[in-house]
Amino acid sequence: MLIEVLVALLIFAIGVLGLVGLQVIAIQQSGLARSRSDAALLADDLIGRMWVSDHAALSQDFSSAAGGTPYLEWQSQVNAALPGAAEHPPLVSIDEVAPLPAGSLPLAAADLTPSKLVTITLRWKATSDPPADPPHQLVVVTGFK
Repeated sequence: MLIEVLVALLIFAIGVLGLVGLQVIAIQQSGLARSRSDAALLADDLIGRMWVSDHAALSQDFSSAAGGTPYLEWQSQVNAALPGAAEHPPLVSIDEVAPLPAGSLPLAAADLTPSKLVTITLRWKATSDPPADPPHQLVVVTGFK
């Protein structure tokens, strides 16, 4: 009877250790979900700033290559909100997209203006991530007319 009690305690202990392991994984995944949510909110914030700014100056103000003041202000918010974002700075590229040829639409050629394709890439790395793992990333693509 004593052996049965010891076996039962062993099975119970293994079950409790399994539950503790699941709890650790749940906490890690919750932190990762929060970082993804923060990254999406930061990307939406930058897009909102772009919408209310001068569209002719998007590349100079918000491109990571140009490093304008609005981009640098937003980058400091990203660095404060996402873990490890300072080591993996966000990338913002703004490409001009030519309009369709004038003969393909019933609009006059003067009404056709190029649009801009904006790609925002946010990267971060949690402190619990192994050093060899690549950073997490969120890519948002939107267009401006």
